[in-house]
Amino acid sequence: MTKLQTMTRRDTFLFAAGAAGTAAAATVAAPTPSLAMGLPKEFNWDDPAERVRVQAAVKGSSREETIYSFFRLHLYGYTHSGNLIPFATMSNLNVAEWRRKPNGNQAATVFEAGYYTKFDSHETLEVWENPVTGEKRKPWRFIGGPLSVEIGPDGVVTGEGATLKPERLQVQVFGDTVMFPTASAFSFPNPMRPEQYPKESAGDTYYWDSHYVYFATMKDVLNRDLTSIPSHIQFQNLVSWHPWWGMGGHEGRTWGRAYGSKINTLDDVPKDYRKGLEDQTPEIFDTGNWTAFREDFDEYMEDRHS
Repeated sequence: MTKLQTMTRRDTFLFAAGAAGTAAAATVAAPTPSLAMGLPKEFNWDDPAERVRVQAAVKGSSREETIYSFFRLHLYGYTHSGNLIPFATMSNLNVAEWRRKPNGNQAATVFEAGYYTKFDSHETLEVWENPVTGEKRKPWRFIGGPLSVEIGPDGVVTGEGATLKPERLQVQVFGDTVMFPTASAFSFPNPMRPEQYPKESAGDTYYWDSHYVYFATMKDVLNRDLTSIPSHIQFQNLVSWHPWWGMGGHEGRTWGRAYGSKINTLDDVPKDYRKGLEDQTPEIFDTGNWTAFREDFDEYMEDRHS
């Protein structure tokens, strides 16, 4: 088991929204009462049970049910000079199975999968031409899970040894829109050592920064009859080169910009993207038989050794 797999099992949630060079490894935090500034009294943010309910309902569900989220993630390369360079786009599907814990917290088992298209296109990316090196490479699909998450009154519950401690940001209210932001940053020793993988390794240390925002309407947030509040999600991340890009030895990271939303059923995945997911990552439609932990970075390394 690599350091990345150990970290992922313990510390991540949602993307976990598209980890492989995406959002996959971002833990969602929520503000404590002191950070819930300017909210109407109807929020009752001083009540721990209410904080669990609102956070779980916005990000997933406050009862036992399966919640789906779909994202499109545009990935750019930044080499510490010039402008961002369009690389590719990922279509990502997240499946989260929510349940109530005896301690009153809300927990979920999360599965994610994604595949690459040409930048801002519906067309599946079969061969990617690196705009920096000119090399043609085969895209590596994203897959991750099952991951475990637990939401308590003050956000995601992490163990004492957790590497990732997300920064708590204030809930923002603009008109009728309520925004739940979070920021996280972590790093770990890169399991793909530069001396072993000079073309693929991003260096001795792997870096990951993610910034999420969940958007919901005030009316829905205040509606205690809604156990799953309709929400849209937008995030950016700054991540060390994934090995499949073949950017070893080049300064920089990928910068990702994603937008998506919770959806009611798998039928709500746009048909062009659903077909791509069915072709590239069929496991995400059969999570009942997905029991062993899987992670795209580890699988890439295993493939390199086979």
